[in-house]
Amino acid sequence: MNVREANPSDTDAVLALFEAMDWDRPWPRPQLGPKHLEGKLVLVAEENGEIAGFAFGETEQHGRAHLNLACVRPESRRQGVMKALLAEFGVRARAAGSEHITLDVDTSNEVGRAVWQRLGFTEFSRRLFASVDALEARLSAPAGESRATVYIQTDAAEAVEAATAKILPRLGGSGHEVTGPGNGWVAVRAELLDRDRHALGRFASELSNATAAVVCALALEDGRLVRYVLYERGSVVDEYQSVPEYYGPIPPGDVVALGANATVVSRLTGAEPSRVRAVARTAASPDELPPAPELLQQIAELLGLSG
Repeated sequence: MNVREANPSDTDAVLALFEAMDWDRPWPRPQLGPKHLEGKLVLVAEENGEIAGFAFGETEQHGRAHLNLACVRPESRRQGVMKALLAEFGVRARAAGSEHITLDVDTSNEVGRAVWQRLGFTEFSRRLFASVDALEARLSAPAGESRATVYIQTDAAEAVEAATAKILPRLGGSGHEVTGPGNGWVAVRAELLDRDRHALGRFASELSNATAAVVCALALEDGRLVRYVLYERGSVVDEYQSVPEYYGPIPPGDVVALGANATVVSRLTGAEPSRVRAVARTAASPDELPPAPELLQQIAELLGLSG
């Protein structure tokens, strides 16, 4: 196999190979023509006089090299063609003064991601996409109601009041209401917790530490999303989000992690595991679940939380 820099007579073969690539993105295949290769390093791998693969990119771009595209004919894969192209691209990049090479790979391309990772590439950023229609719908939709309550599994309301008075001002809160106990829970509400979910998480965690009690932060967000987080000794032990990808795409493992853990919920609250699985469901869209305020009430009743 011979890897060399492409010449004008290779252009048609390179473009034909690009057109033959699988394309399963949700947008149309981009146009690749001779002008797109101008000013780029284009390498071809020859095998028995035919081009088995190509790679092109920039060997110096803001202090690093970037590989725009690398492609190998299906019948020539698993024969070291990609490694040979990448090795030569690395040599040219180093000669141009670059110490790092970057490239893009689709998150859905599990095979390609595995190949690049085996070759030493690691993730340093993530490119997101959304359809224009979906983005416009999200941006034009009126913001729904957001409210949150922190429940502490205790009858010691005075201790909760004292801890809240110390913690909340430090997080930027200026007022709060402590109610209960009711059904073994004391409830804390504050305007800060309604509008700032990061402050909500910090407050619930610190309150769990301060009271040595199980704490549940239960929230309705944007009128469309229900979330709870259970804390024990200040640490998160279970987290539920009715629409795991409501705020954007997340790794599949994180989607699973945002489902209710029926065993943990049962241990901490006494709720029946089968009821937890039936009520605290997740979905790809809020429209696939009961209205969020209704779901919030169902989960509060499931966990035995005070009103």
